Amino acid sequence: MQFSQRQGMSRLSSSPIHDRLTEVISESTGQASQAPQPEIISRSREVNDLYVLGIPLHKTSPLFQLVFSVTGVMVFYLLYGYVQEWIFHIDGFKPYGWYLTLVQFGCYSIFGVSEMLLTGAFGNRLIPLHVYGFIAFLTVATIGLSNTSLGYLNYPTQVIFKSCKLIPVMLGGVVIQGKRYGLMDVIAILCMTAGLVFFTLADSNLQPDFTYTGIILISMALCADAVIGNVQEKTLKQFAASNSEMVFYSYTIGFLYILWGLLLTNGLVPAAQFSTIHAKEIYGLAIVFSLTGYLGVNCVLILVRTSGALMAVTVTTFRKTLSIVVSFVFFAKPFTMQYVWSGLIVLVGVALNVYSKNYEPINNWMKRKLYYYRTTKLSASMKQVV
Repeated sequence: MQFSQRQGMSRLSSSPIHDRLTEVISESTGQASQAPQPEIISRSREVNDLYVLGIPLHKTSPLFQLVFSVTGVMVFYLLYGYVQEWIFHIDGFKPYGWYLTLVQFGCYSIFGVSEMLLTGAFGNRLIPLHVYGFIAFLTVATIGLSNTSLGYLNYPTQVIFKSCKLIPVMLGGVVIQGKRYGLMDVIAILCMTAGLVFFTLADSNLQPDFTYTGIILISMALCADAVIGNVQEKTLKQFAASNSEMVFYSYTIGFLYILWGLLLTNGLVPAAQFSTIHAKEIYGLAIVFSLTGYLGVNCVLILVRTSGALMAVTVTTFRKTLSIVVSFVFFAKPFTMQYVWSGLIVLVGVALNVYSKNYEPINNWMKRKLYYYRTTKLSASMKQVV
């Protein structure tokens, strides 16, 4: 995969990976600041260097680019979530979330260096190592805590929490920067908070072994994710570095952080021994997990660059909804209608936030559709009269 040196906006962790890059898009629609959209998201720029797996996507039609990116986001991230939950359903694996993160970071390092070698960028580092050290720390916190939280939470609960990154972003803006937010943003955060509370209560009532450890872990991951988006964006714009450079150095340094942490806590050997016993299943799934996350993130980048942030937020939000449905369909777990209506409250909050940041293009789109409907109806009525 190849992107321009100036088109860096990789957030390969979200979702954990997944869900990390998609949240940057949410920030770029107004959560992070009132500043103009990053250069990467501007659709006024001509996309002349869009490659995926060596395919020159920029030579295809806009419709093909849209279908390709939307399909990629849906397929790769649905597989990502499915495989992630599958791994944690392996009997005895739940305590080893940090080891999974170690393998994941190793895979991303390989992907990053492969891309740098293909593009001839290897050895031309633009960002200082101490900056990468800080970014790697935030990346480890975001992905590692998110992965580890699945040892304590249902996958749908984790997805719901990751959809609410607006909460720490807004709270941080108020406390640290003294920002003021509009009424619609306040209503959005209240909806998200209420939905999270009711969703968590449903979990606590249905899960006999429920603990708040998972809630604390995923909340800490969200806080780190809220910080890393701004740091990455500022760094990439300042140094004009590529996606592949950011991926390689941040995940390689992060790999060393996790390895050091596991060695200090004596967590490496037990995890490696357990994974060796189930090597085919665990390592095979871990590679698929990492590859689908990496491909999914790049499809989101394509969608942002070719169709804009609003389309990307809409698609990724719908993807998260489908991920929750897939989780309930393929993995047996207790179910209650409280999951449904509390999840809908969260979606209302997400929708309100997206609308508040994009009300002008949304209103203009609605006006065009209304005008088209009225003129079409009027034309049909005149033909009937004649």
